[in-house]
This record gives sequence, structure tokens and C-alpha cells, in this order.
Amino acid sequence: MSKTQVTLAPLKDEDREQFIKDNQRAFRYGATEEFGMRDDHFVEDREIISRQTIEQSIDNGEAFRILHEGKTAGGVIVRVKQDRGDLEILFVDPDVHSKGIGYAAWCQIEKMYPDVRVWETLTPYFETRNIHFYVNRCGFHIVEFFNSHHRGPSEADYETDSEQSLDGMFRFEKKMR
Repeated sequence: MSKTQVTLAPLKDEDREQFIKDNQRAFRYGATEEFGMRDDHFVEDREIISRQTIEQSIDNGEAFRILHEGKTAGGVIVRVKQDRGDLEILFVDPDVHSKGIGYAAWCQIEKMYPDVRVWETLTPYFETRNIHFYVNRCGFHIVEFFNSHHRGPSEADYETDSEQSLDGMFRFEKKMR
């Protein structure tokens, strides 16, 4: 259990644009930290995640602002169907990394959706912070790696936009007790 306290506030329409910008900033930070500006993983306007992908996730799921000490510290989007949950997006503002905020938010999500038996998420191979977070902190398991030798299911199953690809993505699952 996390000692850090966060609140998950449902995303309001008037906060949508800032949520998208904050999400792109957090993802861009991870990519530039790993690759610098030479990275070729950017999809639009030097963004690692497209506006369309974020908007699709918001429109098809439930989006929350992560609040820590009264300030916005990140965001999360989940989609739940019966006993299966998809962690579409989870991001923490780079200015407050390593304070337990992401883990505290994940713990809140688990409490909010007690009927979910299996959670799933994706993250790119180069996001070593994410891989550590999902596996070592949150208890997910890597179950698949999409690449040129293993394309996996139709990308439509993952609601990626035409500019996004599953190539180089890990798929994680967490089976709840």
C-alpha cells in the first residue's frame, strides 16, 4: 500500500485541453530522457503520443486528474468492461516523479474497480521507468512483446490511431486476487 496520498478527480470538460498537454509533456519527457531529440518515435509535432490517441482514450474510458497536495500531478484513463480493465493511460508530471504518486494513483484505481479480475496495459520497450513501475511496483506481468516478428492482434483491438503502432510495445497483465 502507498503512503503517498492522492485524489482522483473525474476529468472536467474545461480541463480536457490541459490534460492532453500534460499527458503529452509527460510522455515526451520519457522519450527525450531515453533518446534525446534524435528519437524517431515521435508521431506528431514532436509528441510521443498523439492527441488523437489521448482523445480516443478519454472518449472511450473514464479519465481522472491525479491530485497530490492540492495540485495536479498527473492523470489516468481506464476502460472497464465487466471483470476486465484496461489501463489506457497513466502519467505523472515529470516535476514530481519518484514521490510515489503513480503508485498511489494505481492503488486508488484498484479500490475503485474491485470487480476487475484482470487489468491490462501497454508501454513502449524504451520506457524503462514504466516497465519497472508496472512490474516491480504494481505487480503486472509482461505477457507479450509486439515487434516485427510478432505483430499480435489487430491494432484496432487496441484503438491506436493510424500514426501509432504496437511495434515495440510490451503488453502487461495483472490478475487480481
